[in-house]
Amino acid sequence: MEKTMAQAAKAAWLVAALMLTATWARAQGSNRSEATSSETRIAAATQVKVTVTFAEFEGEKKVKSLPYTLITSADGAATKAVLKMGSRVPIYTGKDYGMQYLDVGSSIDCTASPAKDNHFDLKLSLDRSWIEGDVSFPMDRGVSPPTSGQLTAPIVRQLKSELSLSLSDGQTVESTFATDPLSGKVFKVETTLRVVK
Repeated sequence: MEKTMAQAAKAAWLVAALMLTATWARAQGSNRSEATSSETRIAAATQVKVTVTFAEFEGEKKVKSLPYTLITSADGAATKAVLKMGSRVPIYTGKDYGMQYLDVGSSIDCTASPAKDNHFDLKLSLDRSWIEGDVSFPMDRGVSPPTSGQLTAPIVRQLKSELSLSLSDGQTVESTFATDPLSGKVFKVETTLRVVK
């Protein structure tokens, strides 16, 4: 009986020792995985500087260049950088000298994530609008009484683009090329990415 009790005590002690060892090993593994996960997050959170330049051309001549720069974290967590620059412009409605304000300017939304071969995937949403004064365009003949000739008035022009790009450090691409149907002017968007060091 004493021998059986001694064996039972020894077995209980062995089970307890094994449980403690297993608990300690799990805790060490958990600490290691947390440290690895933290290091991965730090490594993945690379800061990138994105420059978007809107350029306007009349024929071959560049008449306007508007650069915008923002910094975002390329962490793969859909962290969005937003840049908005513009003005509120009064627009006269004609009725009782009424007036309302219209937002014009540039709006850029950007997300970045690390990709293969030292590239970064960028997602850009671009919206640029501007006022152009004294533009002539045909008057509507479908109104009563009918009108003819040309109407000269300020108009609001707009360029919108949704982009998905893959760029390496220091790379510049011409990401958008568009021609205005009324004026014939050409609009280009260049995007540059640089890793912040």
